[in-house]
Amino acid sequence: MSSADPVDHRKGPRRRGDALYEAIFAATLDELNAVGYTELKMERIANRARASKGSLYRRWPSRAELVVDAVHHCFPSHGEPPDTGSVREDLLGCLQKIANLLNSPSGEAIRGLMADTIRNPDLMEAVRIRFIDPGVGLFLEVLKRGAVRGEVRASALTPRFASLGPDLLRQHFMVHHSPIPERVLTEIVDEVVLPLVRAPRDHAEHPGRDPK
Repeated sequence: MSSADPVDHRKGPRRRGDALYEAIFAATLDELNAVGYTELKMERIANRARASKGSLYRRWPSRAELVVDAVHHCFPSHGEPPDTGSVREDLLGCLQKIANLLNSPSGEAIRGLMADTIRNPDLMEAVRIRFIDPGVGLFLEVLKRGAVRGEVRASALTPRFASLGPDLLRQHFMVHHSPIPERVLTEIVDEVVLPLVRAPRDHAEHPGRDPK
């Protein structure tokens, strides 16, 4: 077999149970890194995972559903939002969490999924629930803490405002790919999010208000 021939990953004992799932998810991400989402083939994933193609299709009717599960399985937990005492630093910390994921090997999978959601509303719902909503929740918690400290106006405590940062970061990622420069995070926070959510601090920010 020449070096150009694909390796037959099926040699060796078949895996079962949790070990099989781990192997399938790892194989999915490995294939994504090797060929990209558009060239991803269920047969090659099965080969790499030492599983049958039929077993993959019984659990995941489409490659998109398999990739959603594989990326979610390897998705680092958002954990608790940063709480530095500064809404700016906390927002930057939240964006950095998302940027780290998009810059990771899972980023190619996420890009492919986002492209596929245009044609598949059900997939869009799965992506929203698993990947988008948790990030928005993280940002909303940061804004709520900022409001308690007087840094954020109460009317900005909505999912719409909380989605601004993650949405802009994903847009940059889809257009420019990775790695995402740190300056992009700073620009999103300083030029867009903070000006829109910041609490008024003096009369100059309310020119129509009568002085006391």
